[in-house]
Amino acid sequence: MPVVSFQSTPHLILRTDRGNCYLPLVGSNCWTFGRSDDNNFVLPDRWISRNHAMLQCMETGEFYLIDLGSRNGSFINGRRVSIPVTLRNGDMLTFGQTEMEFHCSAVEQVTESSTSDKEFTATAILHVRRLISIMVVDIRDFTGLTRQVDEKLLSEVIGTWFRHAGNIIREYGSWVDKYIGDAVMAVWIHGMQGVNEAELLRIFRAVHALHKMTSDLHNQYPLPFPLRVGAGINTGYAMVGNTGTGDRPDYTALGDTVNAAFRLETCTKQIGLDLALGETTYRYCSSLNTTSDIFKEHAVHLKGYDVPTLTHACSFNSLGAFLEKLEKAG
Repeated sequence: MPVVSFQSTPHLILRTDRGNCYLPLVGSNCWTFGRSDDNNFVLPDRWISRNHAMLQCMETGEFYLIDLGSRNGSFINGRRVSIPVTLRNGDMLTFGQTEMEFHCSAVEQVTESSTSDKEFTATAILHVRRLISIMVVDIRDFTGLTRQVDEKLLSEVIGTWFRHAGNIIREYGSWVDKYIGDAVMAVWIHGMQGVNEAELLRIFRAVHALHKMTSDLHNQYPLPFPLRVGAGINTGYAMVGNTGTGDRPDYTALGDTVNAAFRLETCTKQIGLDLALGETTYRYCSSLNTTSDIFKEHAVHLKGYDVPTLTHACSFNSLGAFLEKLEKAG
């Protein structure tokens, strides 16, 4: 029966003057909304931006609503979205004057089984042990920003940041694996032979591009202070699962390699720098002869670890100068 299919498949119910319209959430893990024809769901509402919002299904089965810096905002059950928000079955979404209901019975089970740990949790089926690099990028002083700007401006700024962050991460060969409040986590999958120079440079260029994009937001919006980010990059083996198909695998990763990446990002605040590398990541830098000039060794105490951990850290200015030197040499 069609009704059974509707109930079991994640979908939206769009409310219109002519009745309700069924919008299935299938065939992808990401759907965009807006007036522009390049969106998955084109909404002819003059109060909606050309690229208004995005709905993303993560490997855990969770659905996130992400406002893409729209002028008039995106709302869940009447509350404006300023950072990516996890959806619950039956939530009411509002874009401009357009309303729709989100339905996914599986979300209830995911929500009940998940924890509130900010760092990272997942319930994906694990498949193989792979060598990966994890990059965690976090907006600095986000709490201070929320206290100094109104909700509308905050939504536009953070929505723009998440949209650009996703584009940058995809440009450099990865994808956003997890949204965590004011941070993103990206994963690079490496081959059995290890991490080559080209892969490492893509990761470095991605994190530097994220830094530049964040700094430029101060020129686009009337912010009380320039936005900054901090980042941690860690390389190691982890159990990964693949829920994707074709040339777009959707991997998610679990384990100490992932947890340490979050801890490394946090430790940059302690040592007063912008980017911290795990020991294994730094060892793979040995082929880049001048990395020892920019990355300095620090012994840091990471939460959950009994003994001090060695990290190599630098500022984004030093990283930018290093990448510029490589480009000129090449």
